[in-house]
Amino acid sequence: MWGKLLIVGETAWYAAQRVFNAMMYRQFFCFRLPEYYFLFSKQGKTKMKFRKPKLSDFQKAKVLVVGDVMLDRYWFGDVNRISPEAPVPVAKIGKIEHRAGGAANVARNIAALGGQVSLLSVVGNDEAAGTLADLLKQDNIGDYMHRSSHAPTTLKLRILSKNQQLLRADFEEKPDSGSLNSVYQMYGKLVGQFDAVILSDYGKGVLNEVQVLIASARAIGKPVLIDPKGTDFSKYEGATLLTPNRAELREAAGGWSSEQGLTDKAQKLCHDLDLDALLVTRSEEGMSLYQDDEVFHQETRAQEVFDVSGAGDTVIAAMGLCLAAKYDMPSAMHIANSAAGVVVAKLGTATCSFEELETTLKK
Repeated sequence: MWGKLLIVGETAWYAAQRVFNAMMYRQFFCFRLPEYYFLFSKQGKTKMKFRKPKLSDFQKAKVLVVGDVMLDRYWFGDVNRISPEAPVPVAKIGKIEHRAGGAANVARNIAALGGQVSLLSVVGNDEAAGTLADLLKQDNIGDYMHRSSHAPTTLKLRILSKNQQLLRADFEEKPDSGSLNSVYQMYGKLVGQFDAVILSDYGKGVLNEVQVLIASARAIGKPVLIDPKGTDFSKYEGATLLTPNRAELREAAGGWSSEQGLTDKAQKLCHDLDLDALLVTRSEEGMSLYQDDEVFHQETRAQEVFDVSGAGDTVIAAMGLCLAAKYDMPSAMHIANSAAGVVVAKLGTATCSFEELETTLKK
């Protein structure tokens, strides 16, 4: 027999009611108070408590984002014919858009949710860097970009027609050692001024000395959240939270054949790397948080999915902002899951505003 639902106040309890997937259901009842969403088991013990996000909390929180930045350039056009030179479509470009990508998209998501955020990275001494600087200024993001004359700004060019991507071209080079040293020196000066640090690793080279960055922040009590890259997660030892997706975790930790197998892999990784928690994003299966030998799960909040690019940026941005605002991990996951559901319904690298987050949580 399924448990009962007791509703008090708004119908926002719905978000809490869906917290566990079918395999984890027991008998539950839940209720809502102004500041929290509660979920209780049949034994009367709290299984999860979701703190309601407040804009004033986010506005006070300060997050430093460090990592690989890039400029996303979009060419929009119409295709009406095939080229006589080769069997490829010809796009007549009618509109060009630019968006800040990579670690810059993480910063954009924090700013959109109302947080104070600064960005530290390496860019080239070129037109793309100037465009990025303008975009950061528009979003009120603190700009600590080191301009290097040795490598260009990473640029991803996409050509689209009728919202379908026809081609992507990447322009990138690894940053030089001198530029990286400048970034690390600036990090040492900045880290103490922030409530949380997010390290956004896209494998472009800015986080080559990631262990130094983790240790510096943890030594002064700052939470460090990392969106990992590659198969060697040992380099992230000592971080507060890793946020791999399902495929990334499988590559790093090996496969699994059951839910318990996934739990065992995740908890072993937490123990081996001395992590406070591990958050695994699982696409249509939602996301799972592994913390202190406990497992918290939420189903996806996405109603429509147009573009999953950048969803991981939204997740770690929301998690970092919540931890900077002293929210607990399960509440942060609840908020991050809802924010991700908003951005996947948009085309391209997108953000979730605080107003959109509130609306989604009330559904």
